[in-house]
Amino acid sequence: MKALNTIALLLLIIGGLNWLLVGLFQFDLVAVIFGGQTAILSRIVYIIVGLCALYCLALLPRIRSHTVTSTTTTRL
Repeated sequence: MKALNTIALLLLIIGGLNWLLVGLFQFDLVAVIFGGQTAILSRIVYIIVGLCALYCLALLPRIRSHTVTSTTTTRL
């Protein structure tokens, strides 16, 4: 499960960096690499990154509870 979390996070970071490029320079790296925004490979990458984002949303409660537990433990 830890490997899946790491892969999802890495793909989410890659997607975020792509959005940074789009926002700053209007340059879509995924589209350039895979043949345009409507190319099937680009769409697959977009879908995978979106699914990773949804998966990482499910991780938020675990991260938050771990942070609360860690800060509580260190204060004792």
